[in-house]
Amino acid sequence: MQIIDKIQFFSVIILSFFLIQCKGFKSNQDNLVTPSEVTSPTTNPITPEKIALGKMLFFDPRLSGSNWISCATCHNPSLGWSDGLPKGLGHGMQKLGRNSPTIINAGFGALQFWDGRAPSLEEQAKGPIQSPGEMNQNPEELVKELKKIPAYVDLFDKTFPKEGLTFDTIANAIASFERTVVSKNSPFDKWRSGDATAVNDSAKRGFDLFNSKAKCILCHQGFNFSDNGFHNIGLKEEEGVVDVGRFEHLPIKILKGAFKTPTLRDITLSGPYMHNGMYNSLEEVVEHYDRGGDNKENLSPNISPLGLSEEEKKDLVAFMKTLTGDPITILVPRLPQ
Repeated sequence: MQIIDKIQFFSVIILSFFLIQCKGFKSNQDNLVTPSEVTSPTTNPITPEKIALGKMLFFDPRLSGSNWISCATCHNPSLGWSDGLPKGLGHGMQKLGRNSPTIINAGFGALQFWDGRAPSLEEQAKGPIQSPGEMNQNPEELVKELKKIPAYVDLFDKTFPKEGLTFDTIANAIASFERTVVSKNSPFDKWRSGDATAVNDSAKRGFDLFNSKAKCILCHQGFNFSDNGFHNIGLKEEEGVVDVGRFEHLPIKILKGAFKTPTLRDITLSGPYMHNGMYNSLEEVVEHYDRGGDNKENLSPNISPLGLSEEEKKDLVAFMKTLTGDPITILVPRLPQ
């Protein structure tokens, strides 16, 4: 048996096991408290100086080739750190192929982007900057441009004294700032901490359904409500669109049409939903899962019709709404001139 075939075989076995265990499955729901901070890699230890510099860069449109697009264009704090569009808009206002994912709690994820092509936030930060369809900036040109701004040169020399201003340190600073974007103190968190009145009875019933009949827990696990995995959930694409998702970067059959499980933290703020932005409401999302998806080709074994009642669907949505935390307050920085 070839290596790829073995991987596919054991992937199916593992998924099947989860399905068999689904009835009454509760998982380890004790691990639902969000850590106070995101752990940074040893190659890029977080510092206050990096966070401050990364914040400036995140909001600076001069990181793009047109000097019009910043990271915050597609990851707007006022729009759930996304852009409120089904699919993002990039260089020259061209429509992009996928929905702009929120960066809320992105630091807790392993692989980044809908298809997991970036292994870290540092690599994720580099991706859109140099993508022709997104920010359309040449990394070498970007470094030259920023080095013409004395305040940036000084900030990079102080923040990265051994490296200074490079494309790597630009990405390291942005990633450090992004690791501070964490959802905290939601009604759900308060309820789990002992406040029985923090959520209503409908949400409590929804949480029970989430962990049992609705089978959400198969993919949305732990404090971040994501398994960091990739699943084909049977989404329709626009006519003429073929998006193979994770399969493009890891050609295993079960991953064809599979996309990353998003966090459910602050989920009410980051619609439209799904990698193609096809659903505008959580109610539509629940309906999708209740009917077992639409496109049955290469469908994940986790997906099957649920048979939820109208009341159960409302309870599920009520629960998901309790996962929105306190507002993440951001003071937009004054950029170096």
